[in-house]
This record gives sequence, C-alpha cells and structure tokens, in this order.
Amino acid sequence: MIVYKFGGASVRSAEGIKNIASIVSGVKEPLFIVVSAMGKTTNAMEAVLENFMKADKKAAVDKLNEVENYHLDICRELFDTEEEASKMSDPLFYELEQLILNGIGDDYDSWYDRIVSYGEIISTSIVSAYLNKKGIANKWLDMRKLLITDSNFREANVNMNESQKKLKAAVNFSESNIYIGQGFIGANMKGSPTTLGREGSDYTAAVVGNLLNADSVSIWKDVPGILNADPRLFPDTVLIPELTYKDAVELAYSGAQIIHPKTIKPLENKNIPLYVRPFSTPVETGSVIKSSTASPIHVPVLILRTNQILISLLPLDFSFVLEESLLKVFAVMNKHRLKISAIQSSAVSISVCVDNTRYLWTAMDELSNDFKVKYNDNLELLTIRGKTDDVIEKYTKGRKILLSQSTRRIARFLMSVK
Repeated sequence: MIVYKFGGASVRSAEGIKNIASIVSGVKEPLFIVVSAMGKTTNAMEAVLENFMKADKKAAVDKLNEVENYHLDICRELFDTEEEASKMSDPLFYELEQLILNGIGDDYDSWYDRIVSYGEIISTSIVSAYLNKKGIANKWLDMRKLLITDSNFREANVNMNESQKKLKAAVNFSESNIYIGQGFIGANMKGSPTTLGREGSDYTAAVVGNLLNADSVSIWKDVPGILNADPRLFPDTVLIPELTYKDAVELAYSGAQIIHPKTIKPLENKNIPLYVRPFSTPVETGSVIKSSTASPIHVPVLILRTNQILISLLPLDFSFVLEESLLKVFAVMNKHRLKISAIQSSAVSISVCVDNTRYLWTAMDELSNDFKVKYNDNLELLTIRGKTDDVIEKYTKGRKILLSQSTRRIARFLMSVK
C-alpha cells in the first residue's frame, strides 16, 4: 500500500480537489490519503479562536461564517445542487458554532486543538464525498479516534503502539481500496482532540506509512520537488532529485519548510521512501528522500527563518556561565515551547535565537529571575549548507550580522531584516 498527502494548497479550490480526483483515479495499489485543511483555513480558525478566547463570541462567529462561506463556495463548484453543497459543511460548522457559543475560553492550547482541528475534518469530508461522487470509492476516517497522542496540546506526541492497534482495526483494504483521513490531528487517551504542530500533516502521513508498513509515502506540493531554496525568496533555485534521510533531517532542523521536522523518523525506521511531487504536474518525478543516494547534494542549500529574536542573557550575580545556567535556559525554553534556532555562549553570557511566538514574553519574564535579559527583534536567520565564499558574500553583503557560526559545511548568519 501507499500513502498520499495533499496539503492546504492542493485543496484550496474546487480545481485543486478535482486534480486530486484525477491523480487518485490512476492509482491501483491500496491507498491511504491524508488531507490538510483547505487553503489558509488554519490561520482563519486561529482568528476565530483568538476572538473566542477574548470572550468576543460575536466576532468569533462572524469570522467562522467567513470560513463557512469559503468552503460553501468550493462545494457549489463540486456538487450539482445547493442542497448537496450545503450538506457537506453545514452540520460541521453548526457543531463548531455551538462549541463556541457554549464554551468558556479557559485554556488556550486545549481550545486551540478543539477548534482548529475542525479545518481538517471539514476538508476531508468534502474531498471524500467528491471522490465518491466521481466513482472513486473511498472510506472516510476520523483520525481523532485513531491517532492516539499524549496531552501536549498543540504539539502532541503520537503513541505509536496504541495508534497502530486503532489504525489496523479501522483499515481493511479488502473492504475499501482507498481510505481518507485528516493530517495534523489526533486525540489523547481521554478522547480530547490534539494537534501535532503546524504543518503536522506531513508527520501524520509518515506515521500512517510506518504503522501500515507502506511501500512509499508521497507528499504533493505546489513546487517541483525539493529545491535548494525557497523560490519565493531566492532566485535561480534548482531541484534536488534525491537526498538521504540525514540530509532531510538537517534541512528540516535548519528551518526548511518543505518537510516537517518530525516527518523523517517514522519513515527512516522502516526504510520507507518519501517522495515530494509537484501537484500541478503529477507526471513529473519530483524528489525522493531515502536511505542512500548515488551522489551527495552538489549545490548550496539556502534556508531562511524569519521572525526571529535574539535573546542575550547575563547572570545577575556575574558568575561564570556553567552547565547550571545552560540547564536553566533550556528548561525555560522547553517549558514555554520555544524552539531554539541557534545558541552561542561565552564565559559570562548566553545568546539564543528563537522564533517569535505568543509564549516568548512569558519566557523572558521567567528568565529575568536569574539573568539580565536583553533582546533584538525583527531578525532573520540564514543557513547555508554547502557554503562557499561567493554565496556567503552574495546573501550577507550589506546586512548587519548579530551572530554568525560556521563549520566545514554549514554557515549561519543572524541578520537584521533588509
């Protein structure tokens, strides 16, 4: 069997969903399809949540109505009658509206998972119904009942053993050749919805591939495959046709958006190849990630992380920075879910580069108990893998560099925004 994952860009329009039907119609093997929320629905659901948490339920429902109208417009292009189109989304949006009107926003993270997870439930319901309408028989699954996680809301960890029991009991390819499930979402042992972190649908596809012993996993993207840089940020990008699991982990860790950081491990553990294929031109081969390749990556890879903050810490008692201070910093960062992009220390100071998130200021307040805290915001972190002097000069010239690190292969520069 094989796994296909279609992201938000693939299902942002009726044409995209029709293209999924075209791609899937040619598949003969047993197939498990993982689908993300449509377009920018996750962002829109976050806006609904923000209003809900402020107890502004009217604003939350108004925003929810905008999301519903977006989905309804897509359904009108896919189904023959207004009744059919409305049936695809009305019950789920009504259910979500009641949740908002009757709920109390007491815990942001758990409510995030309860509300935002509906984006995937709605999108997969529409895709499944449309495929059935086109004669592509499939069975819809609710991954909140099958992917069992811990209770680390917003970045839940999958319990592989429990999930395997549930998933294998639900999937029988002798009954249906195609199953459709949601990316990004699951539930804890009590049944409370959880999410796996932003862009977690890739991870879902990898977990499903691992648990069902897939021959391959394919992620369909709006790019030709894995490129050496984001084409929206850098000119003259080139395709990397193949790379190893190790290469992919390094790129993901550095901030490459093409693959979710947690995606590789479940595939590497069972030696399952991961294909990144172009959604708009499915006949092209794209890129593959596997255990070994014929040759190493031969071009510099550029990865830019935006919205970074550099936090500089100096112990209040002016003591030397020892392991104890580093442990304090890492403990606070982990507690407040801050991802460290780069770290540098001297005898009396520690500097960490992190993503600018909603948890940042609370973390800095806590750090101020033991450290004098300074920060620089509005920064970008550029990682160059396969560095050359010419490439470094080209992309750092004229920029104010606050932190730089270099090894034999990789250079990193934390810079002010142009």
